[in-house]
Amino acid sequence: MTNGQWVITKFTLNGSNITADFSPYKFQYYSNKTVDAIKNGSTEKTGNWDGNATDMTTWANFLNVSYPLNLINGTWHITNNSWTFVEASQTSGTDVKTLRLDKLP
Repeated sequence: MTNGQWVITKFTLNGSNITADFSPYKFQYYSNKTVDAIKNGSTEKTGNWDGNATDMTTWANFLNVSYPLNLINGTWHITNNSWTFVEASQTSGTDVKTLRLDKLP
């Protein structure tokens, strides 16, 4: 995760595809467990992240953010992954979210 930038190539909220709302963003994850949300080439917000390989979970937290970055916050269950992509899902209250992150070449 900490080598290169990542983009959201699929994001659904309660079955609706809202991927386009993330199109201006790239994400850079760092080994110190911070992550930059980069919008149109400039860091818009820095948050925190971590992962648990045993539980197949990852989480992110961006403080004081609005839509769509607020949708990334919370713990995600990793459903599929490789060195170049991560697919995950999250249920938060009545909201069901899925995402796919792909590493940029």
